[in-house]
Parts: sequence; structure tokens; C-alpha cells
Amino acid sequence: MSVAFRRESDEEHKEPKFELPLPAGPNLVTARGLALTEAKVIELEAAVAAESEEEPREVLKRELRYWKTRRATAQIAPEPEDGVAGIGSRVRIRLAGKERVIDIVGHDEADPAADRIAFSAPLAHALIGGWEGERVDFGGKAEAIEILAVEAIPPA
Repeated sequence: MSVAFRRESDEEHKEPKFELPLPAGPNLVTARGLALTEAKVIELEAAVAAESEEEPREVLKRELRYWKTRRATAQIAPEPEDGVAGIGSRVRIRLAGKERVIDIVGHDEADPAADRIAFSAPLAHALIGGWEGERVDFGGKAEAIEILAVEAIPPA
């Protein structure tokens, strides 16, 4: 039989497993975001220890490496000035005639369906540095957003 048809194992023909991608830029978080990250690390460490099969354990270990990196690089964002939108702010806005309440948070804490957006999102970027009563540009439109109120996100 030709050497071309021999292979040592199936492992050499599997797709490579890459690490989970990290968001670019600093890992700014709220105090709640840091607590959520720590809880995720603890949860995954327990899951890895409990998993007896190799393949699912490797998947869990990969996710654990991501969260440990996020924990190690986390920086609690400085509190914004009173009435000024920043990371850790709850901002009530009027956009296209509709009122909406947005929480500006870190990447891993973001949940757009719950109006918790990452500080790097275009909407958050437009709001950061804005104050109550100000109108800010968004989506190529001048003064598209009216900032109605800014307060600290209440503790969970």
C-alpha cells in the first residue's frame, strides 16, 4: 500500500480550534460586569472539573480561557460626572420621536435586547460625554438624539 494512503490518526485531519476572539481595545467594565465575569469563571471551572468526556471538556476549557483573560484584563471604568453619560450610565433618550432607556456597559455585559449596550457601540459612542438636555448627532443626522436624563446604573 502506498504511503500516501496511510495516516497516523484522525487528529491530524481535524479543523484547528482557535481561541475565542477578544474585543479590540481596553476591557472597561462596570462593577457589575466584573462580578459577572468572576461568576462566569467560577461556573466554568466547576463545569470543567465535572466534565468526564474529553471533547466537551476541551470546549469548556476554551471558554474558560476566554473568561480568565477577560477577568485579568478588566479595568473598572471611571465614574462619569453627574449628569454626563459614560460607562455605567443609564441614559433616557428620545430618538426618532420614541423614548428609550439605554445602559452603557462593557463588552461582556452588553445585551442589546435588554437595552444594555457596549461602550463601543455606535449609539453609546454618540451618547458618551453628552449631558442632560443636550442634542447629539447620530447616524449622520445632526441633533438626532435628545438626552432626557442621565443617572448611574442602579446596583443589581
